[in-house]
Amino acid sequence: MIDLYTWGTPNGRKVSIMLEEIRLKYRVHEVNIGKGDQHHPDFLSISPNNKIPCIVDSSGPDGSPFSVFESGAILIYLAEKVSSDLMPSNPVKRAITLQWLMFQMASVGPMFGQAHHFLRNPKEIVPYGQNRYRDETNRLYAVMDDHFENSEYLSGDDYTIADIATYPWVARFEWHQIELEEYENVKNWFDRVGERDAVKRGMSVPFLN
Repeated sequence: MIDLYTWGTPNGRKVSIMLEEIRLKYRVHEVNIGKGDQHHPDFLSISPNNKIPCIVDSSGPDGSPFSVFESGAILIYLAEKVSSDLMPSNPVKRAITLQWLMFQMASVGPMFGQAHHFLRNPKEIVPYGQNRYRDETNRLYAVMDDHFENSEYLSGDDYTIADIATYPWVARFEWHQIELEEYENVKNWFDRVGERDAVKRGMSVPFLN
């Protein structure tokens, strides 16, 4: 059994999608980051950087409970736990998957997140910040759009954890003021991934009114 500590954010939904894809049983523990639940000592004991998501695997690598924080690390851990094709074993395909996963972790997540901060209901209008992160977000969409010209998924022909990591961030394209139709190849990829039943289920975890 996997205990998932999460909230309705792109990073949180990466892991619920992954758990749905690999069909591992899991329990959801809502960590309301708007109310500061992420700072509770019990949560910090398993996620010291006070960020969601994190998991506790009741049957860790040595058979005892094992916790993992950081969404990218969780995706790798879960894929390797069940020997899933979502993390290829072929060295070349594995490296390609990891580089696109790192692209999401190092660029898509942080830059899109900053775009949300400066563009969506900002407490203060900061034109420099708005322009910087809007421009960088568009640049990253262009990188993906060029890539998808000759590739169905981020890692090539196969759907992997790189797509799982990136999809929930693109799902908030309106938050970072992107017209998705302007990036036709990204939109086609987004629609293709979004048709997966596991993605639909994972994107609804946790269910927030």
